[in-house]
Amino acid sequence: MFGDKEEDMFTKDEHIVNFIKAFVAIEQEMEPLKEHLRDLRSSYADNDWLTKDDMRMAVKVYRMLKKGEELEVITDYFNHLKQNFGGADV
Repeated sequence: MFGDKEEDMFTKDEHIVNFIKAFVAIEQEMEPLKEHLRDLRSSYADNDWLTKDDMRMAVKVYRMLKKGEELEVITDYFNHLKQNFGGADV
């Protein structure tokens, strides 16, 4: 058939197999980066710079900022962090 791509001729099972192969390849490529993140978290915890909850909260605020969440919600998280760490009033 004219204009049909080879991928369009695959069965659903073939697409599933191809998807899994690509997924596994990407996960394998991401593993060194995941290891860096684990090392970063361990370093901050081992040095008593941040608790696991502190790091979770910081990541949550970061993701909210990245998504464009409302400033009021982010301020609530900031105030929660400030209560845990102390510091000057906003």
